[in-house]
Amino acid sequence: MFSKFATKSPWLFRINTGSCNGCDVELATTALIPRFDVERLGCKYTGSPKHADIVLVTGPITVRSEDYLIRMLDEIPEPKVVVAIGICPISGGIYRDSYSIRGPLDKYVEVDVNVSGCPIRPQSILDGVAQAIVIWKDKIKQFHEA
Repeated sequence: MFSKFATKSPWLFRINTGSCNGCDVELATTALIPRFDVERLGCKYTGSPKHADIVLVTGPITVRSEDYLIRMLDEIPEPKVVVAIGICPISGGIYRDSYSIRGPLDKYVEVDVNVSGCPIRPQSILDGVAQAIVIWKDKIKQFHEA
């Protein structure tokens, strides 16, 4: 639990739940290319879910990724913001009727921001992260008031 006086930049954590990697390539663009740099919004990527504030989920939830998704979501501390990147975590995308798809992301966790597209554009990812930051700040205020 952090102090009422603590302020920090939001840390991002990415979970791939079986994507075709189209959205992951675009996520790399927002992290690595100065034109779409997500760090200009004050964000940093983290390799640990225990340090994350905002989680970015790509891909449909597959049979093989379901346990991993649940375990990672449980490790992310509250208050967290969940962002579905691409159409696959929102609805299953073109894979939704497959035998190996468990369902959309909102079956497992409350999704705060949906960023649709296939593949998603870097500008849309930045917009979604900007929305997530606003939601995260509001959740922090509510968390401290409780």
